Amino acid sequence: MFFSANAIDHFLARFSKLRALVIGDLMLDEFVWGKVSRLSPEAPVPIVEVQKCSYFPGGAANVARNLLEFTKEVSVLGVVGEDEAGKKLLQSLENFGCNLSGIQIIQNRQTTQKTRIFGRQQQVVRVDRETKEPIPKEITQNILLYLERELDSKDLIIIEDYAKGLLDQTIIDFILNHTKGKDIFVAVDPHSNNRLNWTGVSVVKPNRKEAIALAGFPDVHEEDLTKIREAAEILQKKWHCSYILVTLGEEGMLLLEKEGKPKTISAVSREVFDVSGAGDTAISLFSLALSAGATGFEAALIANHGAGVVVGKLGTATCTPAELKQSILSSPHTIDTRL
Repeated sequence: MFFSANAIDHFLARFSKLRALVIGDLMLDEFVWGKVSRLSPEAPVPIVEVQKCSYFPGGAANVARNLLEFTKEVSVLGVVGEDEAGKKLLQSLENFGCNLSGIQIIQNRQTTQKTRIFGRQQQVVRVDRETKEPIPKEITQNILLYLERELDSKDLIIIEDYAKGLLDQTIIDFILNHTKGKDIFVAVDPHSNNRLNWTGVSVVKPNRKEAIALAGFPDVHEEDLTKIREAAEILQKKWHCSYILVTLGEEGMLLLEKEGKPKTISAVSREVFDVSGAGDTAISLFSLALSAGATGFEAALIANHGAGVVVGKLGTATCTPAELKQSILSSPHTIDTRL
């Protein structure tokens, strides 16, 4: 057994003392549950009779929600529109206990909302409502003022880029220049549609598709683990980060440390119901674990188990400390030797 129960409890106790800031594109996830009994006479599509709707924080807001399972000191920095989706998102985050003082409300801007419609426990379609326009310059200035006030009081910063118009190089440079040489851990989940310079971050956590795109590989099959390893090495040399963690879906994760060879960690074996938000859980737990003193491999194992718990649930879900501990203690820990 790689972790003892006492070791897990030690990490969980350290997690609870960490102060986190999540900055990134905030979203509202809507889940529409219904019954399907017939096809539409208008087109070959099912008719979903709506029975229930539920709303959860999504995008960067879901990272905050994941962190809140392990520490109560979580702040969010981002924007929402002055619309019904924005109100629902703010209320949801407040209910979970998140510090909302860094959220800016922008008039005439659509809050990003992703609606997933389910029938017979299967996703039928997803409908996105969003804008990708860059935020106004005055909002950027407000964000910089907030960062100047708050960064020194944080232990870890997680940057979530979904390329929805919030993040630009000015904000990133401010964060990295301000935290340089300080005991503040910075992790990023990058997006290939928003090419920013991440030199100076501690962790870069793309999924396999983003890793390949960010490395500049054209027309590479996402299942090619050799190319994914090469992509991780390119990104590490490009941004000089200590850790690259590539999430591989049902195949687990690939970890590349600055002073080491790449390792792939097999996914925790369980039935997959929904992959929504598993990457958010992974970066949350990986960042918490490293900030709490775990090695890169220990942190990746913890993140892998957390993501494994989440994919076994329907909807945008989180992993609790009890679920994480149970998963780790009940499963073997394996390193894939394919690389």
